[in-house]
Amino acid sequence: MRKVMVGLALFSIIAVAAYLRFHHKKEPIDVAYAGNQQVVLYSTTAQVREPVGTVNFGERLDVLDRFEDEVNVRAPNGVKGWVNERDLLTSEVWEKARNLQAKATTMPVEARGHTKVIGNLHVDAGRDAPRIRQLSKGVSVDLLARQVADVPVANRSGSEEENASTESAEAKKEDWWFVRAQAPNEGTFAGWILGRFIELDVPEPLPDYASSAAMRIVAWFDLNHVKDSAGQPKTQYLLLGAKGGEGQPCDFTSVRVYTWGVQRNRYETAFVDGGMCGKLPVTLTQNPGSAADLTFSFTDLSGASSTTRTYKMHQTIVRRVREAGEGQPRNHAHR
Repeated sequence: MRKVMVGLALFSIIAVAAYLRFHHKKEPIDVAYAGNQQVVLYSTTAQVREPVGTVNFGERLDVLDRFEDEVNVRAPNGVKGWVNERDLLTSEVWEKARNLQAKATTMPVEARGHTKVIGNLHVDAGRDAPRIRQLSKGVSVDLLARQVADVPVANRSGSEEENASTESAEAKKEDWWFVRAQAPNEGTFAGWILGRFIELDVPEPLPDYASSAAMRIVAWFDLNHVKDSAGQPKTQYLLLGAKGGEGQPCDFTSVRVYTWGVQRNRYETAFVDGGMCGKLPVTLTQNPGSAADLTFSFTDLSGASSTTRTYKMHQTIVRRVREAGEGQPRNHAHR
């Protein structure tokens, strides 16, 4: 009889524990999302602690409690643990990140490159904008749009006196790029990253041509293809560039077209134009009747109001299409 009573007592304890576990599950006070490639959940907020689980970027987490900058979360598999709040994304930031990714799929690529250092993707241009996630070194990125932002005073080079003396003057600017990043085995992400963290994958021989012209490459485009004397295909390029360092108000200030010269068997500068304040994106329109004929255009902000600059290319000849009343071009082809 005693054994029966002990058995019933143990059964009751187990049943109550199971009921409390499954029917009195603690309700979350908020929702968050994992903000790194892999986020570790820890057993406590103490310095001496053990990992109890991991979650991947974007996994939805129930927020159960907060202590200073530590957050107690519950993973989709039911595992509970503590993480630092900097490793989490709020619902608002997560929604913005999703919208940015959807937007990126609709935008044309202006240039391609890769991250040359570890860098953060942000929801907007600027160091103070909320972070989406961190990108490793060597991640491929498509550059979609450029924007300048103020450099925070604390991040400016120079002494405190020099920084203080320039606070009332025009703020120092830096380049930010809206990119679509393809991280190996992780998927695609979109957001804003500091321009100096990116190295452009510019095809040869464009870097040498840009260097000889003292031009900083901003973007480039494949215009069409021709064959060299051996019958091998050669790409003809449109190159956009600017003078000076980052933080310029214009995306680019000059355009150059490089075509393949069959007689000399090398690339030649077929067209140069400058004096604009170009704004990305550039629109390329191929002539349906001929692969050698195309049009490219972009917004020019150099005048009192924005205008559209349009150029037509026939084989290796490029001409600007001018509106009535415009003067003659100052820049012509150089070979």
